[in-house]
Amino acid sequence: MASTNIPSDLPEMEYRFVGRSGLQVSAISLGGWLTYGGHVDDGTIPDAAHACLKAAYDAGINFFDCAEGYAGGESEKVMGRAIKKFGWKRNDIVVSTKIFWGSGNSAFSSGPRNKINQMGLSRKHIIEGTSLALSRLQLSYVDILYAHRPDPLTPMEEVVRAFNHVINQGQAFYWGTSEWSATQIEEAWGVADRLGLIGPVVEQPGFNLLQREKVEGEFEAGKLYERHGLGLTVFSPLAGGILTGKYLDGVPEDSRLKKSDDQYIQSVAATVGTDEWNKKMDAVRGLKAIAERLGTNLPALAMAWVLKNRNISSAITGASRPEQVFETVKALAVVKKLDEGVMEEIEKVMGNKPKGAMMFR
Repeated sequence: MASTNIPSDLPEMEYRFVGRSGLQVSAISLGGWLTYGGHVDDGTIPDAAHACLKAAYDAGINFFDCAEGYAGGESEKVMGRAIKKFGWKRNDIVVSTKIFWGSGNSAFSSGPRNKINQMGLSRKHIIEGTSLALSRLQLSYVDILYAHRPDPLTPMEEVVRAFNHVINQGQAFYWGTSEWSATQIEEAWGVADRLGLIGPVVEQPGFNLLQREKVEGEFEAGKLYERHGLGLTVFSPLAGGILTGKYLDGVPEDSRLKKSDDQYIQSVAATVGTDEWNKKMDAVRGLKAIAERLGTNLPALAMAWVLKNRNISSAITGASRPEQVFETVKALAVVKKLDEGVMEEIEKVMGNKPKGAMMFR
């Protein structure tokens, strides 16, 4: 297939190591949550998802993130078909998926039976869920396998041993966590060190100008970057669209906040009109003024701010049109504009810097 029409002003992609590992990923990546997985209808690759994946690849993005829980595994199917259709070489791309919510793996459409061993991080579910995910992806391995959430009901030693088993079987190269606390990651490393096993090399938290405490506060205080070389592949760099500025004049009827039935999106929508929401809109207006003075736009400024953090291996973004992919990649050119003075100005607008945060390039 011919290359996507890449804008002439698109900056070169930057590649970063995933924490202390030797794996390199594009600083900007494409995720399947509410993106290409959500567009699946009749089992074919829809034009929107097809075009976004191709645009990302042509723009230099090499990292694509999926999960067994995204659209019941459909995001993995779309990714697998894209790799085959476009003829991408496996060694040129980095593919990840996540294990925890595997109810879509069950033969039962409803009732409690589909949740007994299809959820969580038991050895059974990690191993079986990984095999099913690989089948949907049409791959023999993923580069990174994440524990999509912590599982307080399964002993940590069982979790660590199971992820190591998957790695030893050649079904994943690295394992990581998503939305784990510093204490839980530290516990996993303690088990891994005690048993001579591989610990989690990467965490996938939400991180943006409005959501900073875990990445800049908790993880820094726990010395996870220093002690374990933890890398971060962060999601929601634009805070679910809030940092694009599209809600400054109200919530459009066709927007995700109005239409999506996703639990996280609904929780954000529930804050519209509250003091918390109005405070965020005031901050967004301040950021927009800074962006305009720098000759850029608000989404690019917000993404560049995330990429400025030295511990971010990749910022995972979503897109429904190729143009959105290209606009996101343009944020790479804005990072160099964020000098000390601009960063201080942003901090004055936000007023939410976690105590002790000292993490920018």
